[in-house]
Amino acid sequence: MSVSVLLIASTPDPDRTVAAAARLCYSDVSAVDIAEGMKGEDISRFIGHLRTSGHLSPFEHASFTFAVDGISRVCSHQLVRHRMASYSQQSQRYVDMKEPEMVVPPSVSSDPEVLDLFSRTAEEAHCAYRKMIEAGVPKEDARYILPHGWSTKIVVTMNARELHHFFSMRLCRRAQWEIQDLARRMLIFARERSPLLFSLAGPDCVTRGRCFESRPCGQPFSDMEEVLSGC
Repeated sequence: MSVSVLLIASTPDPDRTVAAAARLCYSDVSAVDIAEGMKGEDISRFIGHLRTSGHLSPFEHASFTFAVDGISRVCSHQLVRHRMASYSQQSQRYVDMKEPEMVVPPSVSSDPEVLDLFSRTAEEAHCAYRKMIEAGVPKEDARYILPHGWSTKIVVTMNARELHHFFSMRLCRRAQWEIQDLARRMLIFARERSPLLFSLAGPDCVTRGRCFESRPCGQPFSDMEEVLSGC
């Protein structure tokens, strides 16, 4: 099953909102007057100043909501570790898992023999799940037999500051492959919606010039184009 990501809501005019919030810190003019009077070059200048100075609290005034289908529970368990966010996830307690829907790792799908083992095992687990349901076991208990790789759906909302943190961690080559792919898709949407806020969002090797991991991957990205290409 392939992942699907869609940006379903965001703060209206997020670049302007963040720039106006930042300018208010240094002005005696009302926030409304500032927001209405700011021009494109003012917005770009203020957001650039925020990034270079590390004054990112105004980024928290812009939020983005993504609908995500087709990630595994392995991936969603990693995603929800980012606690400065809001999540609504499909419940296996209430939703009947009618068909076996698994996320298959590339290392598995590339080997026919291993893929066959993977698929048969997943089908056997789902068959056991169905038999327990038919025997009267509640869905909330029968789900215990389902694999971690089972597909799930989730809606996630983060503000722009937390998204920067999320992208810096999860677009690193050392991040697990599935959440890397999810982060890349989310960043593409975020950059389309708010190009100034996310022009320098990504792994530290690109945005800060070096890796801060204790054990770097040794293959830093050359630029954002390489990051977004998924190579």
